[in-house]
Order: sequence, then structure tokens, then C-alpha cells
Amino acid sequence: MKYIISIFCLTLFLHLILLRIFSGELQAQNDKLIPVLIVDGFNNHDWKQTTEVTQWILEESGHFKVDVSTIPADSNERKSWLPQFSDYAVVVQNTNNIHDTRLRWPSQAEEALERYVKKGGGLYVLHSANNAFPHWQEYNEMIGLGWRADTVGYALEVKADAQIVRHSPGEGKGTSHGERFNALIQILNRHPINKDYPEAWQTVNTEVYSFPRGPAKNLTILSYAYDSTDTQKMWPVEWVVAYGKGRVYNSSLGHLWTGETYPPAYRCVGYQTTVIRAAEWLANGKVSYPVPADFPTKDSPRIKEETDFVQTPKE
Repeated sequence: MKYIISIFCLTLFLHLILLRIFSGELQAQNDKLIPVLIVDGFNNHDWKQTTEVTQWILEESGHFKVDVSTIPADSNERKSWLPQFSDYAVVVQNTNNIHDTRLRWPSQAEEALERYVKKGGGLYVLHSANNAFPHWQEYNEMIGLGWRADTVGYALEVKADAQIVRHSPGEGKGTSHGERFNALIQILNRHPINKDYPEAWQTVNTEVYSFPRGPAKNLTILSYAYDSTDTQKMWPVEWVVAYGKGRVYNSSLGHLWTGETYPPAYRCVGYQTTVIRAAEWLANGKVSYPVPADFPTKDSPRIKEETDFVQTPKE
């Protein structure tokens, strides 16, 4: 009987040791994950699904742990909303008030984001987030270019010789876009985000913003595309901005409209790869995530299966 008890105790002891080792390894793995915060709550796009798919893309890569902070719909509750940005290496901005400028972040949250980026935080401006907050001067500085009226800031156009033309306030038009189409993303400046990408790659069902406008300071255009459905000119698609000690990535890629579910624009291998690599660069200035073998080419897009992502309804 004592022998049986001893064997049982030894087995239990070994089980507890293995469990502790496994828990320690799991904790170590979690500690290595890059902490990301997605901010959402209002947008003229499907912000709930945009957040969900973006979180899935990042966490599926095995490089990130993503939290979400949703700005309260109630105006009184919204006044006290204040995420702890400093707990995260990257903040993904997924709010847009273009159709209702009364929707804003409370002033203390605006100031907190400014401090966070100035001190070295990373800010990912997701698609229509650069349409937001024309009233917020420092936000305009952070995003570099956005969806603005023709009287606001400088619009940057890319010419055939890869030279940049600056359209002054009042020159040209306000920001707009034509129909969505399969755009050829062309590299203008090499960067850790697009290292080892082909010189041009095809994405699908996307919008190209014409006359993106803003202060355009401390800004580097990474890629551009020809706007075949509207202006027949070439415009920036991705750019990065240095703001204080922080890094900002801004892009018109990532359109997800009401009524769509995991659309081709989000299933694009090139888009998903760029989301992951941009977030990694924002966090630490380096990129380790490899360019996959099925990355799009100049002549052919690469689209993941619809079944790769299963939307989980949330309350």
C-alpha cells in the first residue's frame, strides 16, 4: 500500500513539475509577444469587423497579443475614456468621425496619445482613420497626410520619374477616391516594412486616395499607385512619419465596408503581410516576419481562402 502511495505521490510531483515548466514556457512565450491596442468605437466603415479581422491577422502571425479599447457610445462615459497607451508597443487607430465631427476623443485621451507617440510609441493609422479629426492639430502632424479639404495642407503626387510634387493649399482638389479596383502597389522607398518585396505587387478591390493632404512633415512615402478609376495620376498609398521619438505608419489600404465579410482586400496576402510587418516595425524599428512564398507579384494577386477566417459575432 505504501508503495502504491509513493508511486502516486511521485507521479503527482512529476506532473506538477511538468505543469510548472509548461506554464513557465507559456508565460515566457507570452512575454515575448508584442502588445498591441486597437482603438475603435465609431467609424463610417465596419469598424467592428475591421478590428476583429485586424486582431486575427496580427495574433495569427504569432508575434502579437492584441487588446481592444472601444470608445463608449454614451457621451458621458466617453468623457472619462482613457486607455493606458504606455502598456502597449503599438496603438492601431480605427476611429473616424468624418460623417459626425461631434464624435471625438476626450481631450485627455488626445493628449495621452500625443505623449505616447512623442516618447517613442508606435501608431498604426488604419485606412479611414486618416479621415478623422481635422480639429486635432497634433493628430494632423502625426498622420502626415489624410482626407482633407483642398484648402488644408499640402497634397503629394508621385510623378512618372518618381519625383514628388507638392500641391499647396488651394491648389488641386480635396482628398477623394474613385471606384475600388485591383491596384498595382509600386515601391518608392525601400524600408524594413517592404524589404524583399517585389518592386511592384498587385492588391485587390482597393481604394487609391487622390490628393491626400496634410502638413506632410517628417514623412517618407513607401509606396504609390496609379489611380486608374478617377484622376489617372499616381498617389501615395503608404507612408511613415517621425513624430518626436515615435513612429507612425499610415496607409489607405484596408477598406472594409458595411455588408462585407472578410472581403478580398483583407484576404490579400500582400495586405496581411504588410499589416504584420508594419506593426512589428512600429514596435521596435525592425522586422523579422518573412515575406511569404505566395506574396503577390506585379501580374498576379494572391488571395487567402474565405474559410481562413471565421467571424465570431460579439455582443
